[in-house]
Amino acid sequence: MLIIEVEREEDGRWIAEVPALPGTLAYGATEAEARSRVAALACRVIADLIEHGDPVPDAARNLFAPA
Repeated sequence: MLIIEVEREEDGRWIAEVPALPGTLAYGATEAEARSRVAALACRVIADLIEHGDPVPDAARNLFAPA
């Protein structure tokens, strides 16, 4: 499971990040918007790692299960 951490900036914007995926952070006008944006970004980062044969963080390895 990937954890999303969220904080509110002094200017009122929200920032969300996924610590297991360094550099994965996104801003939003609301907490929900920041969470949604960083979740979408995390999916793109994981897809990029898989496509390039790079290691995927342990926290992201159980996103899919074989049928």
